[in-house]
Amino acid sequence: MKRSTLIISIILGIIVLSVIAIVVVAILKPSDNLAYGGTILYVNLDGAIADGGSASVLSGGAGITPEFVRHRIEQAENDANIQAIVFKVNSPGGSVGASQEIAEVIKKTDIPVVIFAGDMVASGAYYISSQADKIVAKPGSLVGSIGVISQIPDLTGLYNKLGIRMQTIKTGKNKDMFERTLTSEERAKFQAMSDELYQQFVGDVAKGRKLKKDKVLKLATGELYAATTAKKLGLVDEIGGYQTAIDTAAKLANIENPHVEEYQGPNVFEELLGGSSGNAFALVRSYLVGRDITILENIRSMFGIPQYRYAGGQ
Repeated sequence: MKRSTLIISIILGIIVLSVIAIVVVAILKPSDNLAYGGTILYVNLDGAIADGGSASVLSGGAGITPEFVRHRIEQAENDANIQAIVFKVNSPGGSVGASQEIAEVIKKTDIPVVIFAGDMVASGAYYISSQADKIVAKPGSLVGSIGVISQIPDLTGLYNKLGIRMQTIKTGKNKDMFERTLTSEERAKFQAMSDELYQQFVGDVAKGRKLKKDKVLKLATGELYAATTAKKLGLVDEIGGYQTAIDTAAKLANIENPHVEEYQGPNVFEELLGGSSGNAFALVRSYLVGRDITILENIRSMFGIPQYRYAGGQ
């Protein structure tokens, strides 16, 4: 049997077993929590923010996608027992579009949403957090990094050293702007686009946090703040740990004796087939062409794309 056929057969077998497991869990799951006043859904959001399966590919399975967050909120909205959600967020941010999509889902739900900050809630991660009802952070959590970053590699020197000469045929004078050194005009155009996305970031944080835009502009230097400082600046609501986050959610939902249901992470079926990019295809492809090549292709695809991302770590 060919290696590719064997891999696909194994994946299909895992999918079938996962479907069976989902059905069994759904049947055995208690229909309600009569001993409690209501349920709080607790969900970990860890890793880079990206659309589809790219976050999973780049971070070895971890990652935050609009689809995952939307599914968890829909789960809460469709379950009468769940009356609030706590998202524990640990992320340097990521894609502008994905961050905005997640923020919109959080903003529009009627279910109370509390963000519990992990080690870092930076840039796009803070963007989505700003649309929640409350933000709780540990004293040492790093919060903020409101800003936009774009990284465009200039490989001209490397190509010259290797004797590589790029021949480009284009329609549109700026079509190859990310394949060479930017002209002053191109830099100005890209800076204008970055400034526009920055203003969107600042404006949405101001609305979500109910702060004056001028104040957010002063804070939006791209730097991170310790949570104790962030609270004084209006970027965080409460300082505390897990129990503080749960108590805050319970108060918002008027629950006296909450039951916490912790989401255990995506099952194999959801991980393989979830996402608009086709995680199953990406997984098979990584085996066939090499995981390193697949990761490099995904990293290269981000060059030139503005990001709501903290570039100093993670």
